[in-house]
Amino acid sequence: MNKTIIVIFLLMGLSTTYAQNWQTDFSKAKEIAIQEDKPIILVFQGSDWCIPCMKLNKEVWSTNTFKEYAKEHYVMLQADFPRKKKNTLSEEQQEANAKLFETYNKKGFFPLVVILDKEGKVLGETGYKKTTPVSYIDEINAFIK
Repeated sequence: MNKTIIVIFLLMGLSTTYAQNWQTDFSKAKEIAIQEDKPIILVFQGSDWCIPCMKLNKEVWSTNTFKEYAKEHYVMLQADFPRKKKNTLSEEQQEANAKLFETYNKKGFFPLVVILDKEGKVLGETGYKKTTPVSYIDEINAFIK
């Protein structure tokens, strides 16, 4: 019994060690970016309906390679637009995401990855590509001067 509890706690610790620290508040993301001198990676996604968004999450965002790198080099900001009722965001979050959408995703692409400087100026954009996490990091970094 005690061994089981220890194993569970160890596994919980491992899963949180690599947890992606996604921000959902643009102001807070900018504050962190300024404080830590990092660019912001703004991701527009439809987490429960957009197949390329789900693939990007599985193939890049959720990998340990990307998570470890991002933790040290980026502020990750998520603007999610789920469609299923069970995944509905708070009204406040929906409004915040809509404002980001109006400003940074005028063409309505999903997924859209917008690379911003710490002040919120657009440095570049990309989307889903069938690639490795390292290649995706390289692509993001190509926009960052």
